Amino acid sequence: MTRKIDVNSDLGESFGVYKIGEDDKMLKLITSANIACGYHAGDHNVMAQTIRLAKQEGTAVGAHPGFPDIAGFGRRKMEMDPEEVYHLVIYQVGALYGFCRAQDIQMQHVKPHGALFNMASSDEKLAEAIAKAIYDVDKHLILYGLSGSKLIQAGEQQGLKTANEVFADRTYQPDGTLTPRHYPHAVIENPEEASEHVLQMVANQEITAVDGSVMKTKVDTICVHGDNAKSLSFVKQLLSILKENNITIQSAGESL
Repeated sequence: MTRKIDVNSDLGESFGVYKIGEDDKMLKLITSANIACGYHAGDHNVMAQTIRLAKQEGTAVGAHPGFPDIAGFGRRKMEMDPEEVYHLVIYQVGALYGFCRAQDIQMQHVKPHGALFNMASSDEKLAEAIAKAIYDVDKHLILYGLSGSKLIQAGEQQGLKTANEVFADRTYQPDGTLTPRHYPHAVIENPEEASEHVLQMVANQEITAVDGSVMKTKVDTICVHGDNAKSLSFVKQLLSILKENNITIQSAGESL
């Protein structure tokens, strides 16, 4: 049977006159776009423009809510209680939801960003707050979370569809978490290495951690970060090796 995998990217991260990434080119290649909602990156104009481009390319759209931390790009931990995180997620998902309605496009999913994503991967209360916020906005939205994490578990318990996510351009710790960005070798810079890394995860349902240990994993969607200088090369190489191995690229909404 042909394996089906979603390829997603974090987009819509430009702000005012500051341009990040090559969204127009990435949207021609990926199947799902995680669009920043104005807290860690993006703004109202960029959100509208990114949705318009995604609709033109037939790319599925999702909200990418993060901590209110533009200066730190949402990658710094913030101490918030679960109720505040619940409201924070509703606010951002609701904003993108409105733009989707205005442009007559169905929102497919929600994927927390950066530190919020990482913290909710291991913090049960934060994970529950995020899952409940998504369900309360639209119970048909898919929750993207780190494969096998507390966030995935919370989504399933809430009654949401979930997509187990792995990362093409990030390395892993032996406990299954992503290597923190301030550690050496946290980001994979070589497109060929990233593609082999992904093929192992998709074909074998395994991840090799930085210490050489091998862990079992489940893969529904693969992320390539849009702000990586080599994002386009990564995606092209990735798509090529997946197709060579008879793996179909399809949005999570179609494959789950």
